[in-house]
Amino acid sequence: MDNISQKIISCCEQDTENFAAKLAQTLTPGTVVTLEGDLGAGKTVFARGFARGLGITDPVSSPTYTIVQEYPLPQSGRLYHMDLYRIDSAAAALAFGVDEFFDDSNAFSLVEWPARAGELIPDTAVKIFIRHLSETEREIIVSF
Repeated sequence: MDNISQKIISCCEQDTENFAAKLAQTLTPGTVVTLEGDLGAGKTVFARGFARGLGITDPVSSPTYTIVQEYPLPQSGRLYHMDLYRIDSAAAALAFGVDEFFDDSNAFSLVEWPARAGELIPDTAVKIFIRHLSETEREIIVSF
């Protein structure tokens, strides 16, 4: 794992959303954020909070079947929320065009299951790892 910049224990979904919202407010457009964790770890909960931190009020859901959900930002730009679970290789991710999302300097990209995109993930990505501790508690690690 890269340098750990922050590690928190979230006691509930609201804690996770609040943390993600605060993190979103510290980042600049063009940032790619990877979300790693087991199924049900809270990646979509994190994404919902991140979107709220950017001022997005639309419902945020998992893009598992659509692969990407796009949300306009209130001022300008977009949030791309990607779930690469159904993509089986970097070549498939490239064919889907994920590099275009990552290269959008006016957007934020949240990427669930980033290992599926392999070397396409920028070295500058902010990495989030979410781990179950209990039914309601999660450990969230942020590294840059």
